[in-house]
Amino acid sequence: MGAVQQATAAFMLVLSLQSAALAAGADTPATDIPEPERWNVHGQFTNVTQWHPSFRSPYSGTNSLTPDNNTKETVDVTLYLGLRLWKGAELYANPEIDQGFGLSNTVGLAGFSSGEAYKIGNNAPYRKLPRLFLRQVINLGGEQQAVESAPNQLAGSRSADNVTITVGKFSVADIFDTNTYAHDPRGDFLNWAVIDAGAFDYAADAWGYTHGLAVEWTQSWWSLRGGLFALSMVPNSVTIDTTWKQYQWVGEFEARHDWFGRPGKVKLLAFATRGRMGGYGDAVNLAQQTGNTPDTGLVRRLAWRPGVALNLEQEITSDLGVFARASMNDGSKETFEFTDINQSVSAGFSLKGNRWGRPNDTFGAAVVVNGLSRAARQYFAAGGMGVLIGDGALNYGTERIAELYYNWAAIKHLTLGLNYQYVVHPAYNRDRGPVSIVGARVHAEF
Repeated sequence: MGAVQQATAAFMLVLSLQSAALAAGADTPATDIPEPERWNVHGQFTNVTQWHPSFRSPYSGTNSLTPDNNTKETVDVTLYLGLRLWKGAELYANPEIDQGFGLSNTVGLAGFSSGEAYKIGNNAPYRKLPRLFLRQVINLGGEQQAVESAPNQLAGSRSADNVTITVGKFSVADIFDTNTYAHDPRGDFLNWAVIDAGAFDYAADAWGYTHGLAVEWTQSWWSLRGGLFALSMVPNSVTIDTTWKQYQWVGEFEARHDWFGRPGKVKLLAFATRGRMGGYGDAVNLAQQTGNTPDTGLVRRLAWRPGVALNLEQEITSDLGVFARASMNDGSKETFEFTDINQSVSAGFSLKGNRWGRPNDTFGAAVVVNGLSRAARQYFAAGGMGVLIGDGALNYGTERIAELYYNWAAIKHLTLGLNYQYVVHPAYNRDRGPVSIVGARVHAEF
């Protein structure tokens, strides 16, 4: 059975289960606070196709973006299953079917072009369980807030002040570094360094998920979050180290405010990774002694790698919002999980289509500049390979990316989108590019 047929079958299952859930709650009177759901089922389907023409490339390496005309696509279909266990406790599971590859098998750009492309691809559809977690909400008082039924969210209510505990398998980015306007490759921007802080090397397997515990304390105008997460067995691998000998601490403070009557948020995040990782300088020194190409895999030892990120969002009008991020990490050591970025700055806006009579459409624009540390530049210039980049040589320049997208709400629950990205100095190499990347996205929700 192909990906489309499997997706169709999954959607029919979702619709059947949702109909049953709605029928079960048909006698519930409508109120401002919805009746608590005992269970729910949601689903989504996303197809992203990206293409780039041939571009200037005097040479290529193992991790280079192919300079030839290239087209790739990814497909995923997800079920969001939720079950209420006891007061404040909810269990969620997200079985998923994936298929496809990112451009050049998801290498060649530090700010990779599609957040729907994983580091592991496959021509045939395959199953996985990216999320299986328990959420416990402890109400601390304050105004009762409505919670609507949504993916990984059961309808009901919670107090404005609360503590939320999440434990199990999920993505660090589900809880940390979120942003209203730039965080969802299925619904807004696609580029990795736009939807997340580029230098936030968060714990994850090759698909972006891990095991961990997160605690969120929300009080009045602020929230404080902390989490402990397991790293991969080795950098950028498919297997999580369940011995917890390698791990990551993440902390984030969020301040909410009103600016001329419009809501906004400021978030400051810090992380510290403890794992077996190689230093760029050590790898280059060893290569000079042996006459070989530098390889961080040969000099790995237990070490710390910290980093920080700043995340801003601000509503300007009812249909316009802006955002910005800035991040940096310890550039003396190799990237462990995310991508080869040591410094990153991004900014952009999201505009609803009210002004041209399409209130459910969205237009977004963003720019991002990514950079490498001096130690990383020397490593890649000597031919070293990273998580996503490695041209075999390097004439360094900051990687600069501009991204535009337009989402057209075709019918309820179905959005068709166009995406364009322009990349200068792909993988920080002045000798290659620039390259234009054109994308199309189909997204359905049930």
